[in-house]
Amino acid sequence: MPGLNSPRPPKDDWCGTPYIRLERDPPFARLVVDRPEFKNTLTPAMYFGIRHAVDQLNRSEDLAGLLILAEGETFITGGDLGNALDDTWDGLGELGMDVLPFDTIRRSPKPVVVAVNGLCQGGGLMIAMVADLAVASERATFRAPELLRGIADTYYGQILPRQIGPARARDFLLTGRQIDAEVALEWGLVARTAEHHSLTNEATAALTECCYMAPRARAEVKKVMDRFYGTFDRQSMERSLELEERSEGWRAFKERRAPAWIPAEIRPEGRL
Repeated sequence: MPGLNSPRPPKDDWCGTPYIRLERDPPFARLVVDRPEFKNTLTPAMYFGIRHAVDQLNRSEDLAGLLILAEGETFITGGDLGNALDDTWDGLGELGMDVLPFDTIRRSPKPVVVAVNGLCQGGGLMIAMVADLAVASERATFRAPELLRGIADTYYGQILPRQIGPARARDFLLTGRQIDAEVALEWGLVARTAEHHSLTNEATAALTECCYMAPRARAEVKKVMDRFYGTFDRQSMERSLELEERSEGWRAFKERRAPAWIPAEIRPEGRL
């Protein structure tokens, strides 16, 4: 019999994993990512748990909006690469990419605001972009390293050009460069910045402002904005996860080295 905090399917305010928790303080809820020992990388159970939390938000009459934040010095650094094999529950392994919460967040009728406290990359950056509003600490940094891991992330390929423009999207995605909060604000990756010590208060204030809007009218406007992002090529992304490039990207990450597909003449030392 699983313990109270053991991984098990989500139900009510239990999100299916001990690494995230849904806290209610009507009219708001807070979704806290709490896995700082692994830089808040997300297991499949955590990804699915975020979906569940957004669903709980929209099912609850006493909740008007959701704030997503993280413990520790990082926000979310993408998907886990094998550090928490025990964070699962029966049936989760069969869901594949269906665990991802991005569409659920961007199509939530109620507002979702993100407080980015530190390093934000991979799935964490996608969550920040598709949320209604992202507030970044002055200490936050941003990166999209998927191509360095051998993943054809077509979701990024779809969203980024619409978020920050084609030229900046190519620069950001095709080089894997890291940018700071000031550049992220200038580019439009985030909507606002805040001093680190006041980040939660500033993000809560932004969520409060979102909740001043007429709910039905706001939901209709959000639908129109969501259409601007369009749809991504999921089949190509799924195929890339089965290719040797993805396997080599994973091995290189675990072995803290550069991938073998980089020509030897320019291959750097250490993990990229």
